[in-house]
Amino acid sequence: MIPTGATTANWPELAEPPQLADQIAEAAVACPAVARLAAGPVATYLPGRTVPGVAIREDAVLVSVVAWYGTPVAEVAEQVRVAVHPLAPLRRIDVSIDDLAVPPGAGQVGSLTTTRW
Repeated sequence: MIPTGATTANWPELAEPPQLADQIAEAAVACPAVARLAAGPVATYLPGRTVPGVAIREDAVLVSVVAWYGTPVAEVAEQVRVAVHPLAPLRRIDVSIDDLAVPPGAGQVGSLTTTRW
């Protein structure tokens, strides 16, 4: 909706360059506590492709991730917010942790044994 007195000529462009969604995705995945972006309904839809796990709104950015098991969820969210903030400094950064991933090699200390009581 255009405010009274504004024209489309002086109204700010709300569309973001496609690179912003890619940059936000790269920043989130670079966080040590993030295993990958979540593949779900949160996405940026671009011509011919999507950027899963990132939705850019006028006042906020939603980043949906799969976190490594063992990292406190508040720490995961903070890492993502700190990484994404420079790319969208005027927007709120919302982080959704959709799933947990077990790090490679976790729990593979020895062979599986069965204990009978």
